Amino acid sequence: MSKPKGNKKQVVVTTGGGKTAKKTEASYRSKRAAEKKSELPFGKSNLIWMAGGFLVMLLGMALMIGGHMPSPDVWEPERIYGFRQTVLSPIVILGGIGIIIYGIFKQK
Repeated sequence: MSKPKGNKKQVVVTTGGGKTAKKTEASYRSKRAAEKKSELPFGKSNLIWMAGGFLVMLLGMALMIGGHMPSPDVWEPERIYGFRQTVLSPIVILGGIGIIIYGIFKQK
């Protein structure tokens, strides 16, 4: 048997057919690194936070919907330009965006 060169450790792996193969510890490290790369970038809690933020944004957009005029001859600016449509819904939408950003940056 030949000695390994350098400081690399060799691991002997037996396969089902009685054959032995020598693999270095570095090859195991590269295999573990490849397995880590295949993991998803976001965990379950991240996805839940992002979905919640998306739902809050949808709620804000629903709040932005203005009412229709009861008669085409009458113009009521409060129905379209009220507090709910001009102030409340943009704040709710920005809150949803904030929740999504939190979900993105939250650690697994």
